[in-house]
Amino acid sequence: MKVLFGCPSLKKVYIWAVFVRKKKNPSGVVSVQIIDKSSGKYRVVKTVGSSSNLEEIDLLYLKGKKWIAERVSGLDMFEQVIAQDEEEQIAKHLLSNVEDVLINGTEKLLSRVYNRIGFDLVDDKILKYLTIARLSQPMSKSATVNYLKSYFDEDIKLEKVYRYLDKLYNTQQEEIQKISVLHTKKVLGNKIGLLFYDVTTLYFETDKKDELREKGFSKDGKHGQSQVVLGLLVSKDGYPLSYSLFNGSQYEGRTMLPILEDFIQRFKLDDFVIVADSGLMNKSNITLLKKQGYKYIIGARIKNESREIKEWILSQEMSSGMFKERTKFGNRLIIGYSKKRAKKDAYNREKGVSRLRSAFKSGKITKDKVNKRGYNKFLEISDDIKVSISQEKIEADQKWDGLKGYITNTTLPADEVFKQYQGLWVIEKAFRVTKGTLQVRPMFHFTPRRIEAHVCICFVAYKVYKELERILKTNEFELSVDKVLAIAKTITTIRIRLPKSDKIIEETMFLTPKHKQIAKLFEDEFWQNLD
Repeated sequence: MKVLFGCPSLKKVYIWAVFVRKKKNPSGVVSVQIIDKSSGKYRVVKTVGSSSNLEEIDLLYLKGKKWIAERVSGLDMFEQVIAQDEEEQIAKHLLSNVEDVLINGTEKLLSRVYNRIGFDLVDDKILKYLTIARLSQPMSKSATVNYLKSYFDEDIKLEKVYRYLDKLYNTQQEEIQKISVLHTKKVLGNKIGLLFYDVTTLYFETDKKDELREKGFSKDGKHGQSQVVLGLLVSKDGYPLSYSLFNGSQYEGRTMLPILEDFIQRFKLDDFVIVADSGLMNKSNITLLKKQGYKYIIGARIKNESREIKEWILSQEMSSGMFKERTKFGNRLIIGYSKKRAKKDAYNREKGVSRLRSAFKSGKITKDKVNKRGYNKFLEISDDIKVSISQEKIEADQKWDGLKGYITNTTLPADEVFKQYQGLWVIEKAFRVTKGTLQVRPMFHFTPRRIEAHVCICFVAYKVYKELERILKTNEFELSVDKVLAIAKTITTIRIRLPKSDKIIEETMFLTPKHKQIAKLFEDEFWQNLD
């Protein structure tokens, strides 16, 4: 580079001929030097550095150019000192050595959460990748294998996945639940406290039956297909603790005690309250819970109570937030009222009756409609085919709007019982996420051990989901788990192979404003500083 400078009044112009040189030494190392040729002779002004790595040499060359630009008078004239053709040459050289581009943002993020919980103690990477794939892109096991290869460059054979499902069922299921419980206790200050229990059904795209798959009442509305019943136990804030599968025809009220007693014995719990909804409340369950000395809060079916108790309930003057209680077979029956719930009850009934009016406007009923489920309880059926809507039954139902009952043997204040029972929404959310985001059903496995293993993987995935949710909340990320995962799915990692050293370097790219919103979640320092 020749630089002109001088004093106009003296009409003198000086030339400083300076440039960057790459000099190869006998050892093979290249020295990058600043050379001055102003006097006609080569003079080394500065040695920028030395390296045998091509990429490092290019960087030293750019550094030398910058050094010259910073020392030339009239700096603004030399801000573009690096020639365009040189920039293009370096860029092309780097791009020519790109070995792979991975769309693996979810893998990098979820691996951190997975390991933080402690699931990495399960010495098998297949569990980890099946879990991450279930959260990233839930698909069949065959499609998952292709996804792992295409997006994460993880080459796991389908046959190995199926063998792992058998291994998971036989040896690792207990360890997985233990890890989940220990982590949950840690998060909750080493005390479980509340145990929420509920059941749901998981259907199969087949009507074939066996010892596990059976037809029964389907919460998914798939009454013609075989199913299994899933019982799930979660803690306060919805962290999954334990689960069990039952035959698809099993009455849900008989599922609670087996899973509950097994869990309590395995983890030696002694200070807890069991919370369950009215669907699980029957005389047998109450008796057994009381016999074992367990504390419980269970939803009461107040419309099915004795005539005496129903008259007592309807005789109470209630206002929103008010509670009334009485003793029933050694338990406390607590009645609460909510104006908001009353509006919801009225709205739902109005919708249900409107559907009835539309369905039975002819005044006749078909065999498939002959039941008393839902709002069909308002129908009056005569002569086997004639049907009408009973206004008297509607008015009787209105009297219960806004009322809710709870059965408990605790000494908690009534408002605290109500508050604890309201926590059941966390298990409802668990079922929504597992059925929606994780797509636990429909299931396509047909052996009990692989069905169990599939549910176990979804259990682990939900635990990871909940821990990521907790991390986002405690670190004030104003994004949901689903939104974070959606962004992470578009984050890529570039792999470049350095030709001289054959070393591979990786760089995760945060290219968009949305990427930058969650970039902190990919930093080592962030995870090191977590509580």
